[in-house]
Amino acid sequence: MTDTMQGQALEDRAEPGQGDVGRWRSGVRRAVLLGARPEPWRRGLVLAALALLLGLLLLLHALIPNRIGNLGSLVETFLPWFGLGVPVLLAGALWRRSGSAVAALMLPAVVWTHLFGGHLIDKSHPGADFTVASHNVGAANPDPAGTARALAASGADVLALEELVPQTTGTYEKELVKTYPHHTVVGTVGLWSKLPLSDPQPIDIVNYGPLAKIAAAKQKLAPNRALRTTVATDHGPLTVYVAHLGSVRVNPRAGFWTGSRNIGVQAIGRAIAAEKNQRVVLLGDLNGTMDDRAFDDITSRLRPAQDAAGDGFGFTWPASFPVVRADEILLRGVEPKSSWVLPATRSDHRPVAAGFDW
Repeated sequence: MTDTMQGQALEDRAEPGQGDVGRWRSGVRRAVLLGARPEPWRRGLVLAALALLLGLLLLLHALIPNRIGNLGSLVETFLPWFGLGVPVLLAGALWRRSGSAVAALMLPAVVWTHLFGGHLIDKSHPGADFTVASHNVGAANPDPAGTARALAASGADVLALEELVPQTTGTYEKELVKTYPHHTVVGTVGLWSKLPLSDPQPIDIVNYGPLAKIAAAKQKLAPNRALRTTVATDHGPLTVYVAHLGSVRVNPRAGFWTGSRNIGVQAIGRAIAAEKNQRVVLLGDLNGTMDDRAFDDITSRLRPAQDAAGDGFGFTWPASFPVVRADEILLRGVEPKSSWVLPATRSDHRPVAAGFDW
């Protein structure tokens, strides 16, 4: 008698008079007998191999080298999306009725849940004392006035804007002055505040590193992409950094090009390391995700608000269909209570906000 016939016979014997418990027990016995057959484990070996490779990529992504085209950083930028491979491979495994593929999928499923499962839980709490917001308003934004009004309605105590251009900076100043009587602008970045600001300073995130020391003066660019200032709050001074780090590019020759951005990361990291005030907030378009190892100089000193108190991944770019969180709020010396993405404006980025207690 074959295993299938034996399982059916067991099931038939279990059904009379045994009710649901008997049918459940017979079903378990049948599943065990079917699982013991070699055919389901021989099917879908390619799917099983792909599942194991996916699990190893998620588990060992930090070991992927950056020497060739910054491949490690590129993988880490989109790392959460590799989890989509699990349901795709699972569908294939079920279609092939492959026990080996289903078993192999346990590895990527467990690793992805360990890495990103916390993002599926709402970690926010109501009642924040202070709210900050940040938005890359977009140099080509066709409606700066409407964008400014939408941001003013967010209720943020402090608002950072990036990618300001001379043609629109005046519009933002005009539209925001009633809500934010205090502001400072350095080149393409600015900070608007309901509370007084003091000691605004440009932070040079462009001319940094060994090459900057030997570059001729005419080769250096204006330090106009980051600033530091102090907000006078009822709980003492709050140091705020606003930054728009260099762009990144993906192309066949250079791979994932991040040179100017990484220079900015190092410069901001050095500034924060030297910061004497324990209460620090970094706002801005960082052109990367905090999963990317390139941001270790920053994440070793500041805590991403979305990771600590967000709901979901908080993707911000591109605004029409966000796939990465390029815009960040990072904190030190305060207790994050909430973090969220604001409704889209006419920019190609979505604004972000976070609330915290002292």
